[in-house]
Amino acid sequence: MPLHASAFIVGPDDGPGAALGDLARSIGFASTQAYASVMSAEAQAQHTPLIFFLFAAVEDVSPLKQVADAIRFSPSRRIRFSPLVYFAESPSLDAIRDCTAMGFDDVITLPFTPRRVLERLNRLIDRTQIYHETANYLGPDRGSLMSDRQVRRLEIFRSAQSGVSVMRDEMRAS
Repeated sequence: MPLHASAFIVGPDDGPGAALGDLARSIGFASTQAYASVMSAEAQAQHTPLIFFLFAAVEDVSPLKQVADAIRFSPSRRIRFSPLVYFAESPSLDAIRDCTAMGFDDVITLPFTPRRVLERLNRLIDRTQIYHETANYLGPDRGSLMSDRQVRRLEIFRSAQSGVSVMRDEMRAS
């Protein structure tokens, strides 16, 4: 992991949250801390250009929507387009579908080996990503989820050195 990225761990201070924090530190994030608020993430974004939000496994993913929405609909571009990654202890199709609908960039299932996690996280940076925004969704292009008539299509580029750049922003009618 490039040393200029930070990780916020969304989850409990013990159990899955603590294990995820340990994993994040082991793969080389510049800083790793527990998620407290969007404001704390915005403050961290002043020091490290790229923020990852890593969500620890939970029994029910539906309460994660409040945090995901706060991040995805933040007024700060640095936060709004940050990678959201959920770490699932079991490959529940419902949980994966729910996370996808919330705008998560990836859902990683066991085993959470440093090499595998690093490969998956590196796929989220240093390349153009297509995001769609509707009245209630902002996240990676999920064509099958787009039922709104107006869709904002964004091409973003994430870099650990310079953060998030919006390369193209256009409205499309479906």
